[in-house]
Amino acid sequence: MDSQKEALQRIITTLANKNDEIQNFIDTLNQTLKGVQENSSNILSELDEEFDSLYSILDEVKESMINTIKQEQGRKSQELQSQLSQCNNALENSEELLEFATRSLDIKEPEEFSKAARQIKDRVTMASAFRLSLKPKVSDNMTHLMVDFSQERQILQTLKFLPVPRAPEIDPGECLVADNTVTVAWKMPEEDNKIDHFILEYRKTNFDGLPRVKDERCWEIIDNIKGTEYTLSGLKFDSKYMNFRVRACNKAVAGEYSDPVTLETKALNFSLDNSSSHLNLRVEDTCVEWDPTGGKGQDSKIKGKENKGSVHVTSLKKHTRSGTPSPKRTSVGSRPPAVRGSRDRFTGESYTVLGDTAIESGQHYWEVKAQKDCKSYSVGVAYKTLGKFDQLGKTNTSWCIHVNNWLQNTFAAKHNNKVKALDVTVPEKIGVFCDFDGGQLSFYDANSKQLLYSFKTKFTQPVLPGFMVWCGGLSLNTGMQVPSAVRTLQKSENGMTGSASSLNNITQ
Repeated sequence: MDSQKEALQRIITTLANKNDEIQNFIDTLNQTLKGVQENSSNILSELDEEFDSLYSILDEVKESMINTIKQEQGRKSQELQSQLSQCNNALENSEELLEFATRSLDIKEPEEFSKAARQIKDRVTMASAFRLSLKPKVSDNMTHLMVDFSQERQILQTLKFLPVPRAPEIDPGECLVADNTVTVAWKMPEEDNKIDHFILEYRKTNFDGLPRVKDERCWEIIDNIKGTEYTLSGLKFDSKYMNFRVRACNKAVAGEYSDPVTLETKALNFSLDNSSSHLNLRVEDTCVEWDPTGGKGQDSKIKGKENKGSVHVTSLKKHTRSGTPSPKRTSVGSRPPAVRGSRDRFTGESYTVLGDTAIESGQHYWEVKAQKDCKSYSVGVAYKTLGKFDQLGKTNTSWCIHVNNWLQNTFAAKHNNKVKALDVTVPEKIGVFCDFDGGQLSFYDANSKQLLYSFKTKFTQPVLPGFMVWCGGLSLNTGMQVPSAVRTLQKSENGMTGSASSLNNITQ
């Protein structure tokens, strides 16, 4: 009966996942159909604009050519009209002179005839008809303004859509996710020397597989990438996955998107549990600051029974496929706001606040930075059963390194009320590495990755990140992968771990 129920439950889960996958594909098809309609409308509008622009240019060129022809016609006409006018005047004068000469032949008196003959000779000498050029100044030829657009017609007949680059192909085997950076590599399906640059788009998601249309995050764009590889650095891995897609661009147009690729970007994300922190601590998400005005002073000598109640957390469940399971936590913001006066999870001198996400398996890493004037603080992990008056490192349920800058400067590792002085400089930022399954808690200089101290133990219960602060404040960086340098150091033996055996024991 139980096996049948388990089999049926697996079938139900498979069907639910398949239905979700099909629904996502339906959403994708609907969005694609809508995109086809919108993009087609936009392209048609752009095509009309382009042809209207061509028509406008042709009209302008035609108008300019017509004006040139008319100007040439006007110039030649004016020249010929001027020449025609001069010829008409010369002909009129010549005809008058001819008539006068003809009449002079009939003069009988020698003296009058001689006078008339001299006049006719003088007038002939001065006559414009003999100074005229009888060749037209311009010809009627207009062939120099003829056109032949056969070549242009051929060009116009070759008008076609722009050559669009083909979609690149992202190679998941060449992509790398490490040290909170993602390197994406791609290639073209065939050589294309007209490609000018690439556009990479990415977005965070908590869904595996193909990108979802109704995903809550928008695509981020990185433009003008000249190579076929790009590295995104300084990322906070606050989602389980990231989607990537890329498109090629020539000088004119961008091509199709590549098939999207989903890469896993799991890391431990947690906030500080404001609802259970000490009354004298002011907590905001990933920051904590000592606040002496938080409540009435507590008598440092008061002793009480340890509070065995557990903090409200969501655990990191066992995950058989990966050594770094994805945390599932309830956001602090989703809880009812805590009333400061009601907080009594920690009291007395236990100025403690815990993380809101428990670690049950895997390897995890986070970083802590103290304010410059912070007088005392501790960083480590603790079981959920850490007592109400307990300070980190003073019980067998907590491990930490402690920094004291008040009266005298000390830097030490603490567990089960045992102290190991550390002969290293306190770093600006401390990295915390927790290997739950391997039973190891290590502290590093977050910048240089120098090992500060390692606890070797066997965790028998889920652990919570723990912090103590007095006269100062701490800020956290979460959503971080275990750095490659830390992974490398963890694979080798180091002297500090062996020399600290007095603090390393198996706790129950």
